[in-house]
Order: sequence, then structure tokens, then C-alpha cells
Amino acid sequence: MAEQEVTIYDIAREAGVSPATVSRVLTSNARVSDKKRELVEGIIRKHDFRPNAVARQLSSSTRILGLMTADIRNPYYAALAVECEKAANERGYTVLLCNMLNSRAMEEAHLEKLYAQRVEAIIQIGCRVDDLATDPAYAELVNRVTRTIPFICSGKLDGTEAYSIRIDHAESMKLVMEHLVTLGHRDIAFIGGERRVQSTHEMLQQYIYLMGSHGLSFRETYIKEGYYDESSGYNGMKSLLDHDTVPSAVIAINDYSAIGIMRAVFDRGLSIPGDISIVSFDNTFLSEAVEPKLTSVDYNYPEFGKTLVESALNIIGKKAVSNLQFIRPRLIIRDSSSGLKNFHKNGKSCQ
Repeated sequence: MAEQEVTIYDIAREAGVSPATVSRVLTSNARVSDKKRELVEGIIRKHDFRPNAVARQLSSSTRILGLMTADIRNPYYAALAVECEKAANERGYTVLLCNMLNSRAMEEAHLEKLYAQRVEAIIQIGCRVDDLATDPAYAELVNRVTRTIPFICSGKLDGTEAYSIRIDHAESMKLVMEHLVTLGHRDIAFIGGERRVQSTHEMLQQYIYLMGSHGLSFRETYIKEGYYDESSGYNGMKSLLDHDTVPSAVIAINDYSAIGIMRAVFDRGLSIPGDISIVSFDNTFLSEAVEPKLTSVDYNYPEFGKTLVESALNIIGKKAVSNLQFIRPRLIIRDSSSGLKNFHKNGKSCQ
């Protein structure tokens, strides 16, 4: 192979290591095992390789942050990604966005790619960092990355060196429940989400606790698990409407599921909030795009994105950063929730 044809990536591929490892060998970095160093140096001598601009770039600051999002089509992830990019740009950094499409294979591939490209830090929003139980295999992969690159996530990864900046989901549910109880609601249902997901688990635990602390009767049948989409909201609400006692208020896991819930209510000839109040989480653009406008919990996306990026840059700069930080939510009250009204529809009590 001619000298001009050989790149740092060719050396890495032949040695079975990452380009970052080759870069560290070229710059005499101590963080390479003797075995790997000897292997890489042998291949470098074999091709009479001379470091080019790419290698020099890899050995210096790239001023690039890797940002992995579960699915950019979801307005929650889109809103947070935009705020991360704004915060990074203000500090002179570029964001390299990787969309995982809720695929574990793509999640691992993107993490490997960002690691190989030696971004200065990696921020992950969604996918396995949202799991209630951390996947050991993914934790092992993240630990390999965190030996050289800071890793910040919006969830948790037990058994890793990842930094966690999370929404206070218990506080989110507390805001919703206090709002509905103050309005006079006693029959309150919860629709959407999977218990295997940390945020949903925390919300459900708080929902059950607050029902009891407010002296309200808890019904397991008022919990309708599903996913985080419109169809789960629609199907969950249809099931609730077939109960002998229909709830007077429904908590949706997110704005997407709330839209499905609203559609099911309207299909049954009921009104919102006259017959049933709806409250959701995320406060994305969808909350103001529907009629009536949704009461929804907001996560202060500008502050959330800034905190993720500033934490990454502080870690890069060797400044002290807490391993766990919380984003405080706030409730945005709109038209989909109101005081309890007594009524009967089709022989079904809705109070």
C-alpha cells in the first residue's frame, strides 16, 4: 500500500483497535497497553506511515460533542436536542447528532462511532439510559468509553462512570396530582408507558402513593400501561370508558398519548374538560396544537439542554461536577383540566 493511501483508519482497522488508540500511540500517550502499542507500532513501521492532518486532529481538541437521541421525530427529544445544540454553539462547540431510532443495535453502533471519532464528550438522551434495570452489556460498553471520553446521560446507567442529569419525575407527578385534587377530582386514572422504563416506574410509584396520601381510592384497573404513542392513549382510554365508573380525570404519560386519549373521549361523545379532565407530561408543541390546549408538565428545555452541555464541558475542563443532578419540572395549566362537574352519560357515572 502506497504511503499516501494509508490513513489512521487503515492502521486502526488492521490492528483491530480504535482510531483514538492509534492516535494515542502516535502521540506517545501513556494510556495504551504495551501489547496494543507494540501491535500498532509494528503496523505503522510496516507501512512506513507518517501522521497526516487527520491524526493531528485526533490528537488535539475537536470541539465536537456527540449527541445521541432515542428518536428525533419525537418532539420531546427534538426540543431537548435543539437546546443542547444552542448551548454548545454558544460555547464554540459543534454537536454531532446521532439518531438511534429506538434501536439497540443503532445505539451501540453510534456510541462506537462517536468513540472512534474522538468527540470530546458524549451526551445520550433516551434508549437504554431510560431502563429501570441497567443492561450489563451496555454498561460495559459505556465504561470502555468513559475511560477516555466523558459520558453524560438524561437517565441512569448503574455500574458506570456516567454522569446523570435527570428530570425529577416524582415531583412531576406530585404537581399533576395536587392540581387535579385541588380541582376536586377523586377518580383519577393513569394511561401509557411501560414499568420497565425508569421515568414511568417513578411516576406510577408516586401516583399510587399520592392517591393514598390524599385519601383517594386506588384502583389497579385505572392504570392502563402501553407505550408512548397516540394509539396506546386511544386504546387505554377506550378501555376506561367501558368501566362502570369512568374516571373524572386522566393523566397521560406524554403529549402523544394525550392526543389519543382526547380522540377516544370525543369519539364517545364526551367533552374535555367538561366531562373528563386531561393532564399530560412533556409540554411539547403538541400541547398547544390541539383543542382544547393541554395542561402539561414542562421540563424547562433551555435549562435542561444547557445543564447537559455545561456539565460535559466542565468535565472536559476537569472541573467538579455532581454525578447526579435533577431538572425541576413546572406545570403549565391550560384548557384541558377544570373543576369536577357531576354528570351521567349513557348510564355511566363520570364522577
